[in-house]
Amino acid sequence: MKKLVILAALAAVVAAYFAFDLGQYLTLDGIKQAVGQWEAFYAENPLVVLAVFFLAYVAVTAASLPGAAIMTLAAGALFGVVTGTILVSFASTLGATLAFLSSRYLLRDSIEARFGERLKAINAGLERDGPFYLFTLRMIPVFPFFVVNLVMGLTRIPTLTYVWVSQLGMLLGTIAYVNAGTQLARIESTSGLLSPVLIGSFAFLGIVPWIAKLVTGIIKRRRVYAGFNRPKTFDRNMVVIGAGAAGLVSAYIAATVKAKVTLVEAKEMGGDCLNTGCVPSKALIKSAKVAAMMRGADSYGLAPVEPQVPFKAVIARVMEAVKAIEPHDSVERYEGLGVDVVKGYARIIDPWTVEIALNDGGTQKLTTRSIVIASGAEPVVPDIPGIADSGYLTSETMWEAFAQMDTAPARVVVLGGGPIGCELSQALARLGSKVSQVEMAGQLLGREDEDVSALARKMLEDDGVSVHTDHRAVRIEGNVLVAENGGAELRIPFDTLIVAVGRKARLTGFGLEDIGVDTARTVNTDEFLATKFPNIFAAGDVAGPYQFTHTASHQAWYASVNALFGTFKKFKADYRVIPAVTFLDPEVARVGLNEREAAEQGIAVEVTRYELDDLDRAIAESETRGFVKVLTPAGGKDTVLGATIVGAHAGELIAEYVLAMKHGIGLNKILGTIHAYPTMVEANKFAAGNWKKAHKPEGLLKWVGKYHDWMRG
Repeated sequence: MKKLVILAALAAVVAAYFAFDLGQYLTLDGIKQAVGQWEAFYAENPLVVLAVFFLAYVAVTAASLPGAAIMTLAAGALFGVVTGTILVSFASTLGATLAFLSSRYLLRDSIEARFGERLKAINAGLERDGPFYLFTLRMIPVFPFFVVNLVMGLTRIPTLTYVWVSQLGMLLGTIAYVNAGTQLARIESTSGLLSPVLIGSFAFLGIVPWIAKLVTGIIKRRRVYAGFNRPKTFDRNMVVIGAGAAGLVSAYIAATVKAKVTLVEAKEMGGDCLNTGCVPSKALIKSAKVAAMMRGADSYGLAPVEPQVPFKAVIARVMEAVKAIEPHDSVERYEGLGVDVVKGYARIIDPWTVEIALNDGGTQKLTTRSIVIASGAEPVVPDIPGIADSGYLTSETMWEAFAQMDTAPARVVVLGGGPIGCELSQALARLGSKVSQVEMAGQLLGREDEDVSALARKMLEDDGVSVHTDHRAVRIEGNVLVAENGGAELRIPFDTLIVAVGRKARLTGFGLEDIGVDTARTVNTDEFLATKFPNIFAAGDVAGPYQFTHTASHQAWYASVNALFGTFKKFKADYRVIPAVTFLDPEVARVGLNEREAAEQGIAVEVTRYELDDLDRAIAESETRGFVKVLTPAGGKDTVLGATIVGAHAGELIAEYVLAMKHGIGLNKILGTIHAYPTMVEANKFAAGNWKKAHKPEGLLKWVGKYHDWMRG
């Protein structure tokens, strides 16, 4: 109703403008005649004329009608420079604010619902530099007055900021027009009022704040570098520390654009993902899945069989997978691409100098224009009494230990209920270990919705894992983990203890603390991934906020491009659409919001589900566990705010929703896209179909039914 009232008021003003042909008075000839008629009345009734003029000016600007410039001239002719300037200054600001608020109230919610993700970056920029942008627009008369009002209303710039910046930014232009209006009789055309020189002067004044900001930035940078001596020449354009996903991509990009780049790695090329993380764990998971399929062969009409698990051979296959992928990340490949690869430990001596303790002895010192820190992360080991003497393993150390075992460890305790802990628990249980999983929180996969966590727990328990949530590990006595729940202790014996409670950024040993780079849980960076030193960047797990290989590669593009070309153009890291997959069987994949996060952020959403036990391909393959869950804005919009998929190949299925969110594709278009039959990806289309069914036009369909009844006679 409030929106209708505002629309009605605006419509009434516009209707009156045209119905009474008020536009004839807002021309140069019309205003000259009007001023002549009003001068005598103004002399006798000054307050009445001032009030009427003020209200008329506010109405014209608030309704975005043409004529504000002409009325400004009239103010100068009627009231003089001082009174006219004061009157127009406040009337124009009030009218602009009313137009701004009308646009915000009537249109912003619907625009944000449709283009919310794209507007986030704009609003973030306005939150930081909004006054600068608005002041510049107000100072340059070539930007239409009403367009600025309406467009700014769609953003998140505070109203108070909008008012005072508009008042200040329009003041000089107002003075110029009011002053011109004092010579109204001599003016033949408004086109000559603002000469190119005057417009240029306004434009210069408009960018003065930006110049001041630039100068301030230069001064700050000089202060940051105070105490360090910048080399006159450099050995390298870039030095990259760490050859994991972020480091490899950074070096690759630098070499591609013909920069001279050195990549420093102390251990294996490829980092954790290739050598101890993503690749070996997925190879192990596949072997474990085959073992589970053998036990469950009756699901496919075959005789089930208990698999023989020569554990050493399983781990050998895992290592073969790593070796098969190694050439992609090898020294030879990157040197062939033009990267100077150095094996050793890098330490930053100053913002432009890196000293490398070479693995084969000696040191090498390089000067460089820019540095990218891509040192990755390492497992967190909690401070639990007795853990140091327990012989615990982590995701990094367990592969070497496993390679020495002929059989899978008999009793395994996995400490941690996150993705790594869940994946390892299921895989080892399927390979024959008796696995107990201990998690301090109330659910596994704490970032996921409760229904996802519950299904993940059931998957693990179905494979024989003993899951203990709400249990805090308090001490280790020999080969027994003691966990506590509500004061009661649980004693769990083990042969192998695997610690998987999380990972932390590798921050020590690189000289960061010596030169004053800010570190807390990660290397602190700005939106361009630069540290306090504009030429030192960080990417990947060491920078956060996400610990995914694909995010590390994504960040590496921004870090390397900003490091090499930031003098001309810098790019803000874009985290709008980040998918994540937990490789349980079946898999858990997500992108964007889930129900838990929507509730925490106060975002009203509609949830649409499609169960995989209804999908033909899933039924044919006995892969019916799971569902597709899509979040859209409450109110019927088909914009995808987030999607969670639990099911076979969920990591592949989620890609359609990643694409949809990245490029603003709604559920209607997914529904209208042909999906091959029979495939698992049809689940995405059927989820969109369920959303469409929930929004079918019941009233229209009722009349359509009557039409068909009538057509049958």
